[in-house]
Amino acid sequence: MKGTEALPATRSQPLKAATASVDDIRALADTVTNALEDDKAEDIIVIDLEGKSSLADIMVIASGRSARHVASIADHLAQTVKDATGRSVRLEGMPNADWVLLDMGDIIVHLFRPEVRAFYNLEKIWSDDSAHGHA
Repeated sequence: MKGTEALPATRSQPLKAATASVDDIRALADTVTNALEDDKAEDIIVIDLEGKSSLADIMVIASGRSARHVASIADHLAQTVKDATGRSVRLEGMPNADWVLLDMGDIIVHLFRPEVRAFYNLEKIWSDDSAHGHA
């Protein structure tokens, strides 16, 4: 092993880009919400996490009508974000698609089937007056 070789990126490294400006993050959030609207996601909520969490700057929560719809939205959104940013999105929960998490670093998207969303009620946990809906 050579001491001068760079180590490969690991899964534990965040996707958050140090160079992303607030404007870049807001623009990506707009791209995300527009893609969700185009794919007929329901009850889209955008939550500003600034000062609440170091995980991300923005959380988006939306619903699909069925597991198949949630999976379709997630696949399309991941491709849309990759096309817009050149970075792959981490996807979790695709086998069942009851709750799919898309981690973009600065933005986290939760896609739910309606009954699963009602059960976990993330809006109540994370939102305050800064949350606003897009539909």
